Amino acid sequence: MLDICLLGCGGMMPLPHRWLTSLLVRYNGSSLLIDCGEGTQIAMREKGWSFKPVDVICFTHFHGDHIAGLPGFLMTMGNAERTEPLTLIGPKGLERVVNSLRVIAPDLPFEIRFMEITGPRQVFPMNGYELCAFRVNHSVTCYGYTLELKRGGRFDPERARQAEIPLKFWKVLQRGETAGEGGKIYTPDMVLGPARKGLKVTYTTDTRPTASIAENAAGSDLFICEGMYAEPEKKKNALENRHMMCREAAALARDAKVKEMWLTHYSPSMMRPEQYLDELRTIFPGTRCGKDGMTTQLRFEDEEE
Repeated sequence: MLDICLLGCGGMMPLPHRWLTSLLVRYNGSSLLIDCGEGTQIAMREKGWSFKPVDVICFTHFHGDHIAGLPGFLMTMGNAERTEPLTLIGPKGLERVVNSLRVIAPDLPFEIRFMEITGPRQVFPMNGYELCAFRVNHSVTCYGYTLELKRGGRFDPERARQAEIPLKFWKVLQRGETAGEGGKIYTPDMVLGPARKGLKVTYTTDTRPTASIAENAAGSDLFICEGMYAEPEKKKNALENRHMMCREAAALARDAKVKEMWLTHYSPSMMRPEQYLDELRTIFPGTRCGKDGMTTQLRFEDEEE
């Protein structure tokens, strides 16, 4: 089960009722934050979600509306007496950029571990899920992220008994690991059925449409995508600054065959994205206009009520 909250959905500058870009995903006692724009702390407090479980923060790129909230966020974590290490993931230059920001947040009681993305696509196994960073097309180096919770086949105790596998190895095999003793080897395929459908969330912003987005978002349960502009006269701005039109986001969602799409990262000029929703749903019916604090809970198919 994944808890997902779009903490902030604004682009460029915060507005009175719209914080800057940030997404929080909770899974199995840990929390992953993607981007940390101004207002991230306030949005989390308004939601009532804790800072303490945040153990990974990813950055799409290093423009201010995606990272300027980090120094204050780190200070709040430090003031809460956090001692556990914090992992930061982002494009090349991450450590240099973060250490520059930490001039105003120099003393922290916890270690920061940096993981810089080195190629067009990189996978990070994290906390029981798989995090994939993929290059997109912005005016600076920028990445989208896919979080995938894969799920193995169902354990069959009858098959385990028939194969005379000792009970002490059952949990090992359930985890997909091989076990053995006395010259006998037991493998997961002896007791597990076919892999079951997992959960997949894709997040991308500050980019023109790219094949990498459609490829990595394919089959996502939730696709959160930049919808910077909707007004037709803004197409020139989108092309020049390498941002995305809402119609382009809907087309990507359709082509990637996702279940649902949330728009985010709106231009300050777009005060009411909902006015374009009917048109966008003719392209992709599962389109929703994201808003600060928007939350969902994704469950495995056999857990759904």
